[in-house]
Amino acid sequence: MSGIASANASAVIQYRDSLGKAVAKNLLVLVMGLSINYINFGLMYTFCKHQIFYWDPRYILFFHLVVNDMIQMSLSVILFVISYTLYRIAVFVCAPLLLIAVTATENTPLNLACMAAECYVSVCLPLHHARICTVRRTLLLIALIWTASLVSTLPDLFVTLATEPLEFFSSRVFCIRQNVFPNPLLVRKQELSYICYQLLVWSVIFFTYFKILFAVQSVSKDAKKARRTVVLHGVQVLLCMTTYVAPVLKEALLGWFPENYPDTLFACYLIVQVLPRAISPMIYGVRDKCFRKYLKRYLFCKSGADSAEMTSKNNKTNARSDNKDQRREQQQTH
Repeated sequence: MSGIASANASAVIQYRDSLGKAVAKNLLVLVMGLSINYINFGLMYTFCKHQIFYWDPRYILFFHLVVNDMIQMSLSVILFVISYTLYRIAVFVCAPLLLIAVTATENTPLNLACMAAECYVSVCLPLHHARICTVRRTLLLIALIWTASLVSTLPDLFVTLATEPLEFFSSRVFCIRQNVFPNPLLVRKQELSYICYQLLVWSVIFFTYFKILFAVQSVSKDAKKARRTVVLHGVQVLLCMTTYVAPVLKEALLGWFPENYPDTLFACYLIVQVLPRAISPMIYGVRDKCFRKYLKRYLFCKSGADSAEMTSKNNKTNARSDNKDQRREQQQTH
C-alpha cells in the first residue's frame, strides 16, 4: 500500500491536465457538488418544517445521512479544487479537512446499515418496532456511528503528532491522506479497519435482506417494498465501498492507461466520491411517498404560495384605498 501511495503521488505530479481540461473538470465538479447540495438542502428544509418526521427513526436516520453527505460533498469539492488551484497546502490546513472528510465518508455505510436494520425491525418485528426503534435510541445510534468513525480516523492524527517533527506540519504537501499521515503503520491500520467495516456492513445488509425475504409478511406490499429498499441499501453500500479499494484501483488504472491517467483518475473520483451522494436523494427522498408529498409542496407550491400571498396583500391595499376614496366623496357630498 505504501508503494501505491508513492505511485499515486508521483503520477499526480507527472501527469498534469491542460488548462482547458482543468477548467472543465473543476466546473463540472462544482456544478455537480452545488446541485447535489441544493437538492439535499431541500430535503433538510422539508424535514425541519414538518414535525411528522421528528418522531420517526427512519426519517431521523435519513436526515443524518443527508447532512453527512452534504459535509462530505462540500469537503470533497473543496479538496478537488485546491488540488488544481493551490496544488500544495500546509499540512496543518490539510489535516483537519481530510479527517472530517474521511470520517464523513466512513459514516455513510454505517448509516445505511442502521437504516437496513430499522427496515428489518419494521417488517419482521412490527409489534416491537415502537419499543425497539425509539427516537432516543436512534440518536444514540447516530452518536455511535460518529464514535466508530472517529476511532478509526483520529489515531492517524495522534500517531502523526507523536512521530513527525513540528516542521512537518508547516510544510506544504499535495493534500492526500498518504502525504499527511505517512506512517506505514497507519496504512496497515487503515486496511484492517476497512476490512472490519466491510464485514460488519455487509453482514447487516445480507442478514436484513434474507430475513425480510423469508418473513411471513413477504406477500404483502410493504414487505416487497422493504426488500427493494434493502437491495437499494446494498447498491449504495457497494458504491460507497469503492472508496476502500480506490488505492488499488488507481494503481491498476495507472498501469492500464498511463497516457490518460488524469482522465481515469477523474472518472474514478466521480464514481467513488460523487455518484453515491447523487443517488441518495433519489433512493430515500423522492422514492418515499410521505416525504415526496411534503417535498413537492416545498419545490412546486412555495412559489405559488408566495405569489398568492403577494396578490392577497395587493388586494387588501387596493381595498383600503377604495374605501378612503369613497369616504372622501361622501364628505364632499355632505
